[in-house]
Amino acid sequence: MRRHDGAYAKIPGEANLKILVTGAAGFIGSTLAGALLGRGDEVVGLDNFNDYYSPARKRANIAPLLRNPRFRLIEGDFSDPAIARDAVAWKPAAIAHIGAMGSVRYSVKNPALFVQVNIVGTANLLEAARLAGVPHFVFASTSSVYGQTDKIPFVEGDPTDRPLAPYPASKKAGEIMGYAYHNMHGMSFTALRFFNVYGPKGRPDMMPYIVTDSLVHGKEITLFDAGAMRRDWTFVGDILEGVIAAIDKPLGYEIINLGRGEPIDMNAFVHIAEEIADKKAIIRVAPAPASEPKVTFANVDKARRLLAYNPRVSVREGLARFWEWYTKEAMAPPATASTD
Repeated sequence: MRRHDGAYAKIPGEANLKILVTGAAGFIGSTLAGALLGRGDEVVGLDNFNDYYSPARKRANIAPLLRNPRFRLIEGDFSDPAIARDAVAWKPAAIAHIGAMGSVRYSVKNPALFVQVNIVGTANLLEAARLAGVPHFVFASTSSVYGQTDKIPFVEGDPTDRPLAPYPASKKAGEIMGYAYHNMHGMSFTALRFFNVYGPKGRPDMMPYIVTDSLVHGKEITLFDAGAMRRDWTFVGDILEGVIAAIDKPLGYEIINLGRGEPIDMNAFVHIAEEIADKKAIIRVAPAPASEPKVTFANVDKARRLLAYNPRVSVREGLARFWEWYTKEAMAPPATASTD
């Protein structure tokens, strides 16, 4: 649960846990590892520091964690079965599998890479967890599994068998593989479908960073469908509340949406960023690629019921926090944008 000061506290009487966090140098992974350490847990972080975006930024993300005696870093790729086995050899109480190849559009150009990392790598970790007797596996999935649908908002029981790109297809495969391990071996597996996560330390290929960076440097911002596409932007602090609750509460096998439940169109999103940065956007309109759904919109009733999930940070407040981080970090301009 989250305290009034934003930190994550244990329920009184709960023991500290040993937790493996994959993708521990990335945006969500490093933020999660820091939150777990902050409440007293012991964390092993696994990351291969690939060059999809700047490894130097990932080193900066993880540097504060390395100063904590309850944190240990393993540098390696969980696509290698030996690395996966090594990462779980200390028998954590739970695995938070955050690491993955992300980005819908990048997956269109590199499908084999997404199969190797997101499908083979997840299978490696599940098998390593089984061999080590790890009882609980929390899996970062994505709202992109819902594809193009007229059924709004997205509910966990909706059909998800028509993904629009290799990235969501690979995440759907991870959800299915998790059920197989639950069925065969009794492993608790919770798949959390993240909706458009943003916030401090956000990836440079994500739209919040693209918009902010473009405003600062006077660069053109591409908006698909004239900015009419809607996204359910969810602040990373709210996402972590759900992830940590899922770590603390094995549920057997569950799939749970983690979003804000209030999608806004991209025109409104850019306008909020303009007001925060006090700069005017240069907009280019383009047709949406076939990999992009028109809307993402989470029904979070299940998360509220099972995890006491309660997203609190509005897009305006979240973008203001992102702006504060961005202006302090003064990072270099990124490349192609992604909403997931």
